[in-house]
Parts: sequence; structure tokens; C-alpha cells
Amino acid sequence: MTSDGVFELGTDGPRVIVVGVDGTETSLHAAAYAWGLARRSGARLLVVHVASVASITTMAPGGAAVMREADQQVVDELRAQLAQVGERDGVAYELITEQGDAVAALSRVADEHRADAVVVGASAQAGHKLIGSVAVRLVRAGRWPVTVVP
Repeated sequence: MTSDGVFELGTDGPRVIVVGVDGTETSLHAAAYAWGLARRSGARLLVVHVASVASITTMAPGGAAVMREADQQVVDELRAQLAQVGERDGVAYELITEQGDAVAALSRVADEHRADAVVVGASAQAGHKLIGSVAVRLVRAGRWPVTVVP
């Protein structure tokens, strides 16, 4: 509310939203949620894909090349989907590709762009119960509101 008691429409809410997308079903749900939030609030959307470099598959001959190819395929599909809905919805977005640890990359992008919110998909991996998922680690960082989408 303003000082004269009038409610302001459309002046609060996120201006920059970061969403992590790795091609999993929950990350695509997170992207859809973040897209709708950005569309409704007129926010800028930063879609971040982080390719992991540490993987057991990189130890096998040709494993690293296979992982890079799979990551590139996810990015290409994501780029095509974003272009299609971007034209229709008029959402200001940027696709950012990174390599390394997802939490570090998402945190860096969110800090550099002064994000108001971070959106990620819930992890379905059993091991994350022990070491913590990307979502839990982002929440623990405590620098932005984090929405975890199932």
C-alpha cells in the first residue's frame, strides 16, 4: 500500500528470476513455473543449464564426449522450446550455460544478476537424502528465496 492507502498493482514481486534446468522432468516443471511467474510479474528470466564435469562416465573411454553431447542436446532442445514460447508470451529470458557444480553456478548467476528468486526442481535421487540436493544447498546458502518445484 502507498502512503495514501491505495494498493499498488504490479509493483512488488521478483524482477529477476533464476531457474536451473538440467533436462529432468522436475527441472522442466521448475522452468514452466518460473516462466509463468516471470510472465505474470514482468520479470527477466535467467534459464541456467549446468553441465556436470565430475561423473563416473568420464572415466570410461569416450565417456566425456558422450556426456558433452548429451548436455549439448539438452541445451539445443531447451533453446528451441524457449524460442517458441518466448515469441508467444513475450517473456524476457536469457539461456546461460555453465559447467561444474550446479549450486556454485546457480549461486554465481543469481548473485551476478541480483536475482530476487531462484527456482529449481526437486531431486529424485536417493543419494541426495545424505549429501543434500541442489535445492537444499541453495536454501542453506540463504541469499535468495528458493522455490522447489515437484
